[in-house]
Amino acid sequence: MSTALPTGFAVELDKATRISRDGTLVFGGSPARLLRLNRRAADLLGGGAFTVRDTTSARLARVLLDAGVVHPRPARTQPRSVAIVIPVRDRVDMLARVLRAVRTDPATADVPVVVVDDGSRDGEAVRAVASEHDAEVVRHETSRGPAAARNAGLRATAQEFVTFCDSDTVPLSGWLPPLLAQFDDPCVGLVAPRIVALPEERETRIGAFERTCSPLDLGAAEAPVIPMSKVAYVPSAAIVLRRSAAPGGFAEELRVAEDVDLCMRLHRAGWRLRYVPAAQVAHDHRTGLVRWVARRAFYGSGAALLARRHPGQVPPMHVTGWSLLAVGLLLTRRPAAVAAALGLSTVAGVRLARRMPDADTPVRAAGLLTLAGLFSTAVQLLRAGVRHHWPLALALAISSRRARRLLILGSTVDALVERSRRGSRVDPVTFVALRRLDDLAYGAGVWWGAVRQRTPAPLVPKIAGFRCGRFRHRFRERSECGLAHCGP
Repeated sequence: MSTALPTGFAVELDKATRISRDGTLVFGGSPARLLRLNRRAADLLGGGAFTVRDTTSARLARVLLDAGVVHPRPARTQPRSVAIVIPVRDRVDMLARVLRAVRTDPATADVPVVVVDDGSRDGEAVRAVASEHDAEVVRHETSRGPAAARNAGLRATAQEFVTFCDSDTVPLSGWLPPLLAQFDDPCVGLVAPRIVALPEERETRIGAFERTCSPLDLGAAEAPVIPMSKVAYVPSAAIVLRRSAAPGGFAEELRVAEDVDLCMRLHRAGWRLRYVPAAQVAHDHRTGLVRWVARRAFYGSGAALLARRHPGQVPPMHVTGWSLLAVGLLLTRRPAAVAAALGLSTVAGVRLARRMPDADTPVRAAGLLTLAGLFSTAVQLLRAGVRHHWPLALALAISSRRARRLLILGSTVDALVERSRRGSRVDPVTFVALRRLDDLAYGAGVWWGAVRQRTPAPLVPKIAGFRCGRFRHRFRERSECGLAHCGP
């Protein structure tokens, strides 16, 4: 199978990507990287977008897509061979709702649908609802779990593209075509829509919180799905899978985090994954306090399983050694330590400036990148302290007045900043309380999973080089062609 991008496939610059005045330096993506373009490549990207016309433009588009500095704008409009799989257990009313949404959408009205009954108590009721909406039924007499149910649906279909929708979702009109268009790139193995909250008849406080803070909602910005990036996974509540990318489907031995595991396996195999928020699927979030907390802890318990299956891919934070040391020194607030942190940061900035002499303003650019590194490390340290490592942070706060003040201030500021960033309508006090409860539950799940799996792996940070001189490795990945390369 050819992996070349087809003629007519277009790419467009990500809004957060920055380009030097002469067009030869491109900075962006997640993880962030610096690319150097030759003159020909810079001219192609000069307008912020270009269309694949030949081998040269196809190779450049691939390099930029893999760097995450551009997004695909596929041209395909013709229909694809696709089927929809809906796993369900007992939730007959929800099944009827999702099937109605599928059959009333012109784009999916005639798409083959397979309902996998994973051990429902009333199998006849499931069969009746499925029959009413022209859907085939595959039944498990006893429940085998969501991964096994999806795999049964995968085996029951023959189409190259298989869409999985959970029974507690409601696809919004026009959701499927934008997802299928992404497969115009032959290297794309999985695509996912944005998961938004299904409106409640009477919105509760937790429901209002979930509307903007659900872990299933990955935000409004499209992105490649890459481990340890801004979008590190996509939830299996709704995804489209290329059959040839994962013929075995989900790992049936997993009852949690099977979607994250699938994303990691596909990425490791060389497939590209895309998150497309222009397509939306509504989800019936849990809004009862006990069920909500239990679900967060359940999600956290999957971290240890993932850490065993994918070593080094699910750390609580991923930082450089120099920035971690600098932030640690700054937190002591001792004059000598602060001076040492400033000196360390200055050395890192100078080294970086020397590696990008062709930037518009090397010193300013290096300074901003150094500050960004420090800020990112500080934020990750805070998030780890109130989420993954909260038992350690709590113990430290009990024994130290300074640590207690830092923890209270940091956890409050973190929640208020997140409330503003997400545009939540929940009042500040309630938001802070729910944000912290969310983190406590998830962190407890992480620790419980680590104990059960007998591994500290999901609690161990990943430090990318301790010396300042190692900073450059964040920017030294060379591309597959001579049009561009990352780093000096």
